[in-house]
Amino acid sequence: MPLFPLFADLQLRPVLVVGGGLVAERKVEALLKAGARVTVGAPELGTGLAAALAAGRIAHRAGLFSEAWLETAWLVVAATSDPAINRRVAAAAADRRLFVNVVDDAGLSSFHVPAVIDRAPLAIAISSGGAAPMFARLLRERLEATLDHALGPLAALAARFRQRIRARHAAPAARRAFYERLFNGPVASLLRRGQTALAEAAFEAALADRPAPILGSVVLVGAGPGDPGLLTLKALRALNQADVILHDRLVSREVLELARRDAHRIEVGKEAGRHHTTQAGIHALMLEHAHAGRRVVRLKGGDPFVFGRGGEELEFLREHDIAFEVVPGITAAVACAAYAGVPLTHRDHAQSLRLVTAHCQSSLDTLDWAALAQERQTLAVYMGVGELESLRDRLLAHGRGADTPFALIENGSRAQQRVIVGTLAQLPEQAHRHAVRSPALLILGEVAALATRLHWFGAPPLGVDDLAAHEAMASLPQRTQPSAAAEIRDRMRCRAA
Repeated sequence: MPLFPLFADLQLRPVLVVGGGLVAERKVEALLKAGARVTVGAPELGTGLAAALAAGRIAHRAGLFSEAWLETAWLVVAATSDPAINRRVAAAAADRRLFVNVVDDAGLSSFHVPAVIDRAPLAIAISSGGAAPMFARLLRERLEATLDHALGPLAALAARFRQRIRARHAAPAARRAFYERLFNGPVASLLRRGQTALAEAAFEAALADRPAPILGSVVLVGAGPGDPGLLTLKALRALNQADVILHDRLVSREVLELARRDAHRIEVGKEAGRHHTTQAGIHALMLEHAHAGRRVVRLKGGDPFVFGRGGEELEFLREHDIAFEVVPGITAAVACAAYAGVPLTHRDHAQSLRLVTAHCQSSLDTLDWAALAQERQTLAVYMGVGELESLRDRLLAHGRGADTPFALIENGSRAQQRVIVGTLAQLPEQAHRHAVRSPALLILGEVAALATRLHWFGAPPLGVDDLAAHEAMASLPQRTQPSAAAEIRDRMRCRAA
C-alpha cells in the first residue's frame, strides 16, 4: 500500500522512544535534531543516552513499558530488542490513535522513518514503504553526490524573502520563473563560494528586477589520477553543471563519462614534445566561453595546484574579471603511491616528502640536487619519464646511493596500472626494458622498497630480476636501521659471501 509522504513539525512536542540501546539512541538523535521533547522509556540507558540525560537533553522513564507513558506523546518509537514489548507498544499506540514506528517491523508501524538528505532548511526524504530500506539508503547516497550544499543557504535566503517575492511576483508562473533564475543564477554560485554578502546583494538585485548581464564562470576541477571513484563530490557536481569542459589529455574516459551528457568537451592536453593546445590557447577558450555566459569546467588530471598551472589560470581569470572556483583533486603522488602500496612517509624510512617536476632539461637545472640526494626522504617525481637518465646521474653525482629503491608507477589507479621496481642505478634501463610511458610517477627513496610487500591493486610489481634482491626488498622488517637501502645492500653482501 502506498504511503502518504508527510513532514511533521515536532518542535517542542513530546515524543516517546521505548528502548535504551544503540538503535534507540539513533532515533533519539534524529528527533532531537527536529526539536522534539524526547522521553526515553527503558529499564537502563546505554552510554550515549545516559550522557544525553545528564546533559538535560532527554527525560527518562525507568522500568518496563507502561501504557501510561503514552498519555502526553504525539509520536511513539518502539526500539527495544524484545519483539513482544514492541508489539505491546504498537497496539497501545494504535488504541490511542498515535502514530508509531516499530524499528525493523514495517507491518507494526503506522509511520516509517525515511532516508534523509539534509540541506537544511531543505530536506529530501526517500522511502521504500518499508519493503527495502537498503534501496532507500543507496538512492540517498547517489543523490547526496549530486545535490550541492549551497542549496541549504539558498533555501534559507528564499525563506527570508518569501513575502517580498510573493509581493513582487504575484502570478505563480512569474514566481516560478524567478525561483528558476535564483536556482541557476549567480546567487547560487556566490553561496557555493561562501560569499554570503555578495549573494544577498545579487538576490536583492534579482528581486528588484534589475537586469544583470549574463555572466559565465570557470571552475578549476582536479580529476585525480584516473580512478573515477577518487573524484570528490564537489567535482562530480561541477561536472554535472558544466556547459563546457576543457580537459587535459590525462583525464580518464571514465571520469569524463560522469559529466553532463550534453556538455561540450574540448581536449586541451599538452604532452612533452608536442603541444595540442598552448597555455595561451587554453586561456583564450576559458575567456571565450565564460564571456558567452557558459559554465566552464577546466578539468585537470590530479590537482590543479600541483604542477597543473592552476595558479596561472586563476591569475588570468582574475585579470579578466571572470568568476571562478577551485575544486581540489587527489594529486598523483598521493594516489599513485597509495595504489602501489607505497607509503610516502614512514617513521622508520622517510620523515619528509618532496614533490618534484622533471618534465624537461630546464626544469632539472633549477633543482637543489644536494638536498634531493639526502637519505631518509621520499622523492615523488612528476612528468619525469623522458628525463630518467639525467635524474639518476645527478642524484648519484650528489651522493644518493646507487641501491636506493625506486617504484615507477604507470597509469596509477587505473585498470592498466603497472609498477616497476628496482634500484636507482637501474632506473633508466628498467624503464626502457618495460617500455614505460606517460603518465607515470616516480617514487624514489627507502619507502619504495615496500611496494613489493604491500602491493594490493593490480598485478604485482615488475622489474626485480635477481631473486635474491627481490627477496631482500620483499622481506624488509617493519623496523630497519639505518635505512631500507642499507638493509638490502647488507643482505646482498652476505649472500655473495
